[in-house]
Amino acid sequence: MAFKADLEMTDQGIAKITLVGELDGSVASEFRDKVQEAANLGAKRLVLLMNGLSFMSSAGLRVLVFAKQKMGTGVDIYMVGVQEEVREPITMTGLDRSVILMDEYDAAEIENI
Repeated sequence: MAFKADLEMTDQGIAKITLVGELDGSVASEFRDKVQEAANLGAKRLVLLMNGLSFMSSAGLRVLVFAKQKMGTGVDIYMVGVQEEVREPITMTGLDRSVILMDEYDAAEIENI
């Protein structure tokens, strides 16, 4: 399945990136560009909607590390709807301790800025 990353910025300053398909080295730069764009727009929160992401390589993990560094310590990163095949490497590398994993989008928590 082809990879797709779409960025939506809300009025509250929440950057939502919807990830679909397989995130590997050949498309990681597309994801990185969306993270960069969210940072440039001054996002207060970064939400990765990952229900449609079926695979993530180490290149995708590197972009997650980049996202955490680029957004800074004051910006929470939420990962929503992470499938087990994608969650496993996130957990194995310890990235799960730097982000907030959610099964479903919780507007009460995420949008309470």
